[in-house]
Amino acid sequence: MPARKDIQSILLFGSGPIVIGQACEFDYSGNQAVSALKEEGYRVILVNPNPATVMTTPGTADAIYLEPLEVESVEEIIRIEKPDAVLATMGGQTALNLLMELDGRGVLSRYGVTIIGAGIRSIRLAEDRGEFKQLMSEIGLESPRSSLVSSIDEAVAVMEDYGLPLIIRPSYTLGGKGGSIARTREESLQAIERALTESPIHTALVEESLLGWKEFELEVMRDSADNAVVVCSIENVDPMGVHTGDSITVAPVQTLSDREYQTMRTAAIEILRAVGVDCGGSNVQFGINPVDGRMVVIEMNPRVSRSSALASKATGFPIARASARLAVGYTLDEVINEITGKTVSCFEPALDYLAVKVPRFELEKFPRGYETLGTQMKSVGESLALGRTFPEALNKAIRAVEYGPDGLEEVIGADQDQLREMVQTLHPRRIFAAYTLLLQASPEDLGEVTEWIADASGYDRWFLHQLTGMAALERELGELPAPQGAEPPVPAELLLRARQGGLTDRRIAALAKTSAAEITRCREEAGIHPSYHIVDTCAGEFVAETPYFYSTWGETDEGAPLGEAAVLIVGSGPNRIGQGLEFDACCTLSSMAFRKRGRKTIMVNSNPETVSTDFNVSDRLYIEPLTAEDVIAIMKKEGVRDAVIQLGGQTPLNMAAELQGAGANILGTSLAGIHAAEDRKQFADLVGRLGLRQPENRMAGTAAEVRAAAAEVGLPVLLRPSFVLGGRSMTIAYSMEELDQFLAAAPVLSPERPVLVDQFLEDAFEYDVDAVADGHNVYIGGLMQHIEAAGIHSGDSACVFPPFKSDRRIETEMISATAAIARELQVTGFLNIQFAVRQGVLYVLEVNPRASRTVPFLSKTSGVDLVNAAVSIWSGTDLREQGLVAPDGDGIGVGTCVTGWAVKEAMFSFDRFLGHDPLLGPEMRSTGESIGTGADFGEAFAKATIATGVHLPR
Repeated sequence: MPARKDIQSILLFGSGPIVIGQACEFDYSGNQAVSALKEEGYRVILVNPNPATVMTTPGTADAIYLEPLEVESVEEIIRIEKPDAVLATMGGQTALNLLMELDGRGVLSRYGVTIIGAGIRSIRLAEDRGEFKQLMSEIGLESPRSSLVSSIDEAVAVMEDYGLPLIIRPSYTLGGKGGSIARTREESLQAIERALTESPIHTALVEESLLGWKEFELEVMRDSADNAVVVCSIENVDPMGVHTGDSITVAPVQTLSDREYQTMRTAAIEILRAVGVDCGGSNVQFGINPVDGRMVVIEMNPRVSRSSALASKATGFPIARASARLAVGYTLDEVINEITGKTVSCFEPALDYLAVKVPRFELEKFPRGYETLGTQMKSVGESLALGRTFPEALNKAIRAVEYGPDGLEEVIGADQDQLREMVQTLHPRRIFAAYTLLLQASPEDLGEVTEWIADASGYDRWFLHQLTGMAALERELGELPAPQGAEPPVPAELLLRARQGGLTDRRIAALAKTSAAEITRCREEAGIHPSYHIVDTCAGEFVAETPYFYSTWGETDEGAPLGEAAVLIVGSGPNRIGQGLEFDACCTLSSMAFRKRGRKTIMVNSNPETVSTDFNVSDRLYIEPLTAEDVIAIMKKEGVRDAVIQLGGQTPLNMAAELQGAGANILGTSLAGIHAAEDRKQFADLVGRLGLRQPENRMAGTAAEVRAAAAEVGLPVLLRPSFVLGGRSMTIAYSMEELDQFLAAAPVLSPERPVLVDQFLEDAFEYDVDAVADGHNVYIGGLMQHIEAAGIHSGDSACVFPPFKSDRRIETEMISATAAIARELQVTGFLNIQFAVRQGVLYVLEVNPRASRTVPFLSKTSGVDLVNAAVSIWSGTDLREQGLVAPDGDGIGVGTCVTGWAVKEAMFSFDRFLGHDPLLGPEMRSTGESIGTGADFGEAFAKATIATGVHLPR
């Protein structure tokens, strides 16, 4: 069927600010949908109050509204724009709930707006727990034994009937919000009361416990002609009881027989038919009892989901793009798969590799209770890795999630009792504890230990068999005899097996008791190099038109190098607090800017949720961990030298020296300039040379030096480690006792990685400045003033552009200081500076020689694309030639707010932590941000606040 001709304009909802459970995967899906609909000739109107996304970049949609996702705001947009149709399946639960409310209030019928994608009936059937359970029964599928309740009294009756434990799930929420496992009567009553509050319709499903069951997800697409395909099957390594967003997952499924899989596949398609999803993608979740094989349907989402982004990247099948085309009338056999350029979308992807996702948690930023997982999602991001075997992909994915280990490693410092406790509880690191027990088990005890772990954790024995093989390989490396004479420390055959198992040179060296450099030398002498395969959706049956790579070892390399004419862009890795979606947006926009100038781009990133890892953003995409070893290997494969490291947050900066040592030409600011800004001592010296003020401070490389410095500076003090992002480990100490607490929990101090003991400026106003420079000329995108008090991290503070309460003299001083610092550091590209003003005196707090999290916000509100300006500089066009600095002035340009007033507000996910609201301070804790614009400050502030879900009192 051809695309619909009865509609010309389509309204699309984004998902709003990033929260745990609804993150940048919906920015990716929405971005794909906007692109596909525009390619089909439709006018696209987008509503999303998230300034950090690629989606809200001017020019992405035909009309972009940075307005709250509320009925009143959206009705006014509908009145102005008069869209013919609305598509709500790309914006997560926020968009679906908004659509239901608009329909319920009669707004859509009043303005004649057609719903495309999933209809109201389909959404209600899938989202209402009671109706969905009844529907499953009607089509002969089993659901967990459950009852829908709307009061505590009803819940008590169900509790007495089912017994404990119970699973409680609110209706119409996302990311398991409000859901929990209740093991006692008291826990049950508290959990049910909370679930009824969290549900927009104040109902909750009280469900029999399926703890320990195996959990699976199928990403399914169906069209109006009843064609249906399973795009991807996903198996959770963690059993039921852990939210799927918090589980390590593998695609395709590994532990089902073909008969079991075909039964599940048929059931998923029947569910889509029954619910009525006939033009798009859906996600269906199943549980299987490992003892008797009983299969139950857990839930389905009649929209693209968190897993849709993962499935798209794991298979090369762009689910959101295809779903958008189905929504406007196409059928699957008419939608060409753009990876191959030949196959159509009714071909189910075939994988000749495994894809493993590992979630990222922020254990150190939240209360103790955060360490126990459950049915409510708590992870803040995820990494993806592809490999030929499960161990290879798992080790790569753990390395890519960037919380320390090079892969699955032994837990240091825990005894047997502690390890067993971790395995028995829903701890985010329990797979490490299980692996440690397997490593430590003697050959005669291994079988018994494996059985205990299987029973205690619910891990399928297939996965434990894989871990046992990994442990055997590591033991073999650890038991190697000392080399004799010129013998290599590790035989070539074992070295190849270790690399095929996902071990890094550094990990192999640690096990073999030698240096990483020695392992690398031996490996290269033996001719053992990574080989790269192309993701093609069809296991090599058709040649892929879009080069999209993953690495493995000992196999044929695919794809000729692009050579030195290309530029390598190092991404930002998995989302985390302090380094999120805004950095991915900068990387994505830079690739687009380079390509517009005719330059080939190579993107390296491990984040499956984001736009940067979309198949058509760059000329080449590598789904690989962001470590120096992995990035250098890609440089060698591609023959590329120019590398961009300023846009991906702290992760690329931390590998800058190693990349340069391997021959990379770092575009922009030199390594010396980066180091001078990142190193606290060099930075303090620089501020002094320029005659600027800093709060009184001392550098300290030992605990004794920290205490002495605090005594000299005077309490309270702000403790700032070097080379961190998001205020990591920063603390305000008001007493020597609090200082000692910092020292007990802080990273290891050394003269090479000191801490700055900084006078804390109480009752000060803080400011943020983002600038681009070309070595002499400096363009300041704008001056932003924090609304929160000094001491709150800039990412957690609301800020206003232009400054609301400031004087011209201070603003002039900030502009002059920014230019002086940029010139002294010879900045070529981005610079972010944080200032404080107390009693009319300006202080420089911090300088970051990279793009900051406010670059997208400032670009959209100033009307100047700062990423494009930086790419122009790196391409040889200075700021005067760009027209951002006057040709005959002082070499300084300053941006103004084109939206009148703009306010950025922080978005928190504290509702995930059972009422334990963490206190704000110098370490960042927000998960996202919203924007509000208006003719005056009050309007902008109110809209930004409303967009976070908080309504100001009237």
